[in-house]
Amino acid sequence: MKSPVTGKEMKLIRERRSMDFRKETFEIVFHYYKCEDSGEQFTTTTLDEVNINQVYNQYRNRFNIPFPDEIIKIREKYGLPAARMSEVLGLGVNSYRQYEAGEIPSIANGKLIQMADDPRSFINMVELCTTLDDKLKTRYIQKAQALQEEIMRNQSALNFKEYLLGSHVADIYSGYRKPDFEKFTEMVVYFSEKTAPFKTKMNKLLFYADFLMFKQSCFSISGARYRAINMGPVPNNFQSIFEYLSNKSIIDIYTTEFPNGYTGEQFKARNDRKFNSELFSEDELETMEKVADVFKESSTNEIIEISHLEEALKKNERNKGVISYEFAFDLNNI
Repeated sequence: MKSPVTGKEMKLIRERRSMDFRKETFEIVFHYYKCEDSGEQFTTTTLDEVNINQVYNQYRNRFNIPFPDEIIKIREKYGLPAARMSEVLGLGVNSYRQYEAGEIPSIANGKLIQMADDPRSFINMVELCTTLDDKLKTRYIQKAQALQEEIMRNQSALNFKEYLLGSHVADIYSGYRKPDFEKFTEMVVYFSEKTAPFKTKMNKLLFYADFLMFKQSCFSISGARYRAINMGPVPNNFQSIFEYLSNKSIIDIYTTEFPNGYTGEQFKARNDRKFNSELFSEDELETMEKVADVFKESSTNEIIEISHLEEALKKNERNKGVISYEFAFDLNNI
């Protein structure tokens, strides 16, 4: 960005600052441009969004308030339009629509929406709603009962997926997304189609996609947690996840023996299992495409070396710790 004062290019500065929101104080990585000649500071609309989203995310996390995508998913799984969901919750329709659009609910309303995620609680809310007719009540209750039965039937499979990717709440270590096993699966399919990487490279592609998305929006794609090891950043339980996807015939993994005695596992897409782009936003798809393009010609060893230059690895490798997505702001190799 050029300085409005001198017309010269300005340097992007990132520094820790405290910001207040709803009588709470939060520490964020504040982004701004600085004019070296005048000393004045400037931001853009994009930087303003990155700064304020950090505050909003921390506030939601502190008080366990659901994020917009979670609010939408809760409603959609019952098949309700926004106007009906607002009735069930006892909220104004305009207020509820604003929550789905990004407005932060009060702590009380946030807890109310969280409660509706449980089909049993949702049924109680429908029964107590005085503005729905009996026909609609019956329809929504039957839908919730069907979901409850489906959860019971598939509990073991759901538990296993939660074990693989995690069942943690959205926080800074998940990129403020709840773990989404389906999206993570499609990311693996996508990179298998685009680059047919070996396992170590696949781990780095997933890391860069999630962290680059966070750098741009303050949200990851998959909600996965990444750990720093000597081979670079990897998703938690990556070995078990990849074995599961292979056993389910979602991707193929081929073992290759190299002259030096090492073996490698290469990911290849299946002709009968195409990538499902409908789960992703346009920005998420563009981010994955950028990562695939940047590292398409990089060998496994090259991407390992590149990842070792990132602060995310330098600051966490010694204790093999889970990497905070805050390190996304320090990405310098993509």
